[in-house]
Amino acid sequence: MLAQKIKQLRLSRGWTLDELVARIGGVVTKQAISKYELGLDQPSAPVLTKIAGAFNLKTIQLLSEPKYRIEFVAYRKRSALRKKEQSRIENFVKERLEERLKVQNLVCPNVTLNVPVRKFNINRLDEVEKAADTIRSEWSLGKDQISSLTGVLENKLIHIIEVDANDKFDGMAAVAYEDHHIKGVAIVVRKGTQGERQRLNLAHELGHLVLKISRSVDEEKAAFRFGAAFLAPKEWIMREVGDKRTAIDVQELIILKKKFGLSLQSILYRLKDLDMISGSYYIQWVRCISKMGWKRQEPNPLPVEKAEWLKQNVYKAFAESLLSQVDAETLLGEKIDDKTPLSLKKIRSFIKLPLEEKRRILAEQAEKAAPDYENDNARDAWQAGDFLEH
Repeated sequence: MLAQKIKQLRLSRGWTLDELVARIGGVVTKQAISKYELGLDQPSAPVLTKIAGAFNLKTIQLLSEPKYRIEFVAYRKRSALRKKEQSRIENFVKERLEERLKVQNLVCPNVTLNVPVRKFNINRLDEVEKAADTIRSEWSLGKDQISSLTGVLENKLIHIIEVDANDKFDGMAAVAYEDHHIKGVAIVVRKGTQGERQRLNLAHELGHLVLKISRSVDEEKAAFRFGAAFLAPKEWIMREVGDKRTAIDVQELIILKKKFGLSLQSILYRLKDLDMISGSYYIQWVRCISKMGWKRQEPNPLPVEKAEWLKQNVYKAFAESLLSQVDAETLLGEKIDDKTPLSLKKIRSFIKLPLEEKRRILAEQAEKAAPDYENDNARDAWQAGDFLEH
């Protein structure tokens, strides 16, 4: 278990054995670290403390058993990444998802996950349309615009994790299991993509998460079509564009881009899928988009959506004293400027005490305050709760 944990943490940071040795001050060799990771040897207590410090963890965290088994959905089949980079991303995601599930268990332990993982059987490509409509209906999203897809997914406790990666990586989905029960899910996207591409990547990975696709169907095409159908339902896009079109102006496409939150080429592909434009007309547009240099940088780029769940709920857990300031700052990767008034902190701490302890403190304070009870100011202070300042 310790061997697996050390290797996972090292790989998630993209460190070589030599880099880990350097970060622990060279107290052991890389051969020793390799033995730790293979389970052939155990680090001494001082070395273990050094290793934990390098990962910005407490020693007990390094020794704790992993609570979840994390699997990646339909990822290895389509990844064009080199093995080392793929391993780094996977281990990074495991670590981040485990952190989020700890916070999730603190702030909303009784919330039921409402994500239909691999529930929609797909035997034909066009069946994904119904799956996308069903999820929109079950999630009460209606048929119109999703202004923030990130917000929708986070409201359903789908954790959004961003990674630094090259352009060979677009996204992945992960599922965390505890005793064969799904305890959490995540969608992973690359940092630095344009808003329209980010949204389709999120919807695409949602497709991989919820669809159970037969071998006769191209999995990537199914996930892509699901993503487009989820963001631009057939009924809505036909209402906006019309059943059949022979030509579309670029300015109309830019307006549609803003409405659907999809790239120009994704909108055109959606129209082709629904037989609203011909395949040959779609190809003409693809060539035009390539010639204009819009494959990498489209006109009127959409803003990147920002994931807020982790930050909001870490602050919530910190405010409720469920997380220490050190742990909260570690999760956020930034310092917390704690401006909570001291009196509020004392009141909050007092409220959490057992009943007998509250009674004891109140009795002591009442006894101390009794001689001054004649004094109006003292009485006002008592009523204001100033006894908690002692």
